[in-house]
Amino acid sequence: MVQRSDVNYFGAGPAPLPTTVLEKASQALLNYQDKGLGLCEISHRSPEANAILAETKKALSDLLEIPDDYDILFLQSGGSGEFSATVYNLVSIWVEKKRAKIAEEVGDDKDEVLKRLRQVVDEELKVDYLVTGSWSLKASQEAARLIGAKHVNVAVDARKANDGKFGKIPSEDQWSLTPRSSGGPAFVYFCDNETVDGVEFPSFPKSLEGEDAPIVVADMSSNFISRKVDVEKYGIIFGGAQKNIGNTGIAIAIIKKSLLPPQSPYASPDLLRQLNLAVGPIVFDYPTIAKNNSLYNTLPIFDVWVAGQVMQGLVDTYGAKRIGGQGEISDEKANLIYGVLDKHSDIYRVVPDKSARSRMNICFRVAGGDADKEKAFLAGAEKKGLLGLKGHRSVGGIRASNYNAVSLDGAKLLASYLEEYAKSA
Repeated sequence: MVQRSDVNYFGAGPAPLPTTVLEKASQALLNYQDKGLGLCEISHRSPEANAILAETKKALSDLLEIPDDYDILFLQSGGSGEFSATVYNLVSIWVEKKRAKIAEEVGDDKDEVLKRLRQVVDEELKVDYLVTGSWSLKASQEAARLIGAKHVNVAVDARKANDGKFGKIPSEDQWSLTPRSSGGPAFVYFCDNETVDGVEFPSFPKSLEGEDAPIVVADMSSNFISRKVDVEKYGIIFGGAQKNIGNTGIAIAIIKKSLLPPQSPYASPDLLRQLNLAVGPIVFDYPTIAKNNSLYNTLPIFDVWVAGQVMQGLVDTYGAKRIGGQGEISDEKANLIYGVLDKHSDIYRVVPDKSARSRMNICFRVAGGDADKEKAFLAGAEKKGLLGLKGHRSVGGIRASNYNAVSLDGAKLLASYLEEYAKSA
């Protein structure tokens, strides 16, 4: 029988979890804190559940040094649900700001306010998307589905700089962001790490900085808590938990409190309908979720607990280094694997450009993409307990996902196999 210790798993998600967390979880599922009930059975409104929420928030805040003017929300629709939620919420804020400004100019004439607002929405509403891979493409497509393609500005499509395929992040002077002089976009979205294509932003884009910077939304599903992040540069950071944080079932959003009432009033559902703009489901409504401490509906407390255990483990491991300690390990593992791939460039070809290589999802081809040889490579890896290396079905090839729970020893074993295969090829 194969034991857990015999396997090193490099799957892209759901990802491996620390064995210590799973051992605690097995007991918590059966009898949490000796209360005679398992974690999946306790009420989401119980004192125990509220304590889990508070502890998980604190662990994340400690890790990323999240400022006090941000809130942490737990949601249940994964990263894909947040593609929709960010549009619903931030467009609503944009519309209400425009309505209030027009109302100041024309007074109480509601018909005139609505007439002018319709024109402003038609002519000025823009949301900007940096499309650098499969997930940001899906996010931009969802925005177009919700509010209409005319309102979605694809400020960069990385395929145009890479022979029709994702693999590079074009230089910022090639981006066509909505001009700040014309009011700017309702927000700018980018995916910090593209899981499918192995592309990661090396740092925060400079063109999104400054006093009049737009609201920035970042999808960090696959590189959450893997390196330092200057949270204050973002309006919203979100991510599904199933890569670096926990198991499938929740998404986490870090949102600037100034994007919530009362600092930011939202347009009423009636007004949005009059403007032919979509009204989002209540479970996507950030003000509602924040007001109810993420408990508007039944939150899967077990999933939150797992995430909290994972993050508290990192806090305990790295201490004063915080997430910087994990960042150092992530870099070391990635450099180790890329080093072997580059050393044997006659056998392996790293797919993305070196300037945008992901530390989390290492995508490469074997023998120029020869199907039989890649199949043999995967079979050889499996014999050594190196699992989950098959590339995404849409792009093929090999993908080694280097998430936090992949140990340094596991990365060394993969590097050793890469060396062995290259010498025997």
